Amino acid sequence: MKLGVMTPVLYSMDLESALKYLSGLEVQAVEIGTGGYPGNVHLNPKDYFENPARVGELKSLLTKYNIEISAFSCHGNPVHPNKEIAEKFHNDFIDTLKAAQMFEIDTVVTFSGCPGGCETSKTPNWVTYTRPNEFAEILEYQWNDVLIPYWIKAVDEAKKYGITKIALEPHPGYCVYNPETLMRLRNAVSDIIGANFDPSHLFWQGIEPALAIKYLGKSIYHFHAKDVKIDKNNCAINGVLDTKSHADIHERSWLFRTVGYGNDYEVWKGIFDALRDVGYDGAISIEHSDALMPQLEGLEKSIAFLKRMI
Repeated sequence: MKLGVMTPVLYSMDLESALKYLSGLEVQAVEIGTGGYPGNVHLNPKDYFENPARVGELKSLLTKYNIEISAFSCHGNPVHPNKEIAEKFHNDFIDTLKAAQMFEIDTVVTFSGCPGGCETSKTPNWVTYTRPNEFAEILEYQWNDVLIPYWIKAVDEAKKYGITKIALEPHPGYCVYNPETLMRLRNAVSDIIGANFDPSHLFWQGIEPALAIKYLGKSIYHFHAKDVKIDKNNCAINGVLDTKSHADIHERSWLFRTVGYGNDYEVWKGIFDALRDVGYDGAISIEHSDALMPQLEGLEKSIAFLKRMI
């Protein structure tokens, strides 16, 4: 395994400064945002379409700092019921595929997306229960009429550019939010569909990441190192579904934390044991998000913690 970082946490730096900083911390890989929610501050695909020679320049820069690219990321909602929003995310995805081919990267990370509840919807509708019956009908529409057809076509596009791994991040709010829904889409579409495994979105759902890793096995194509702290008292009152702002630190049922500050060494050791057990040997890409710790301090603490694991 290689220690990696998702670079949007370093958008205050230019890419070379970020690579130099990470190299000094013995980071071996970067996951670079190329559009969608991660943005494209460090790598705008269109800059390389217009000037292909820049690909060699960036590769030389990576070699200089002894860092490789683990994946390009363009998390978004390409099946959004607002067609303009969906098109923007879809175009970012296609541009990312093209850029990945230019850089000889085989893995693209994104979300499955979430449609509306019907053809005339204007906003996504994330269904978490099947009663009353209209919710079950919404799920049938989302999966059979929108999600599966979209990803069948998207996989065909990925094949054109030599992409062999579309790593969908199971994330609440989207149709693929847990291991079961990831496998449902993979089985319906193609084994090019796999998981970007992020324990943080699973912890608070009550999922044990080590068991989920063993369930997903070879379908894990990329890994995000991100932690969550569960507030047991708030959960005991309100449960884990929480729509309060992440700024409401003391009121929320859970918070994203620096790796090791939500769950202890033994829990993370179990996660790494499970990754090794299923044969995962790719990047451990830190996605830092912690309301209680400055970004660089939290990132450096995550790096130090994960070095012990790797």
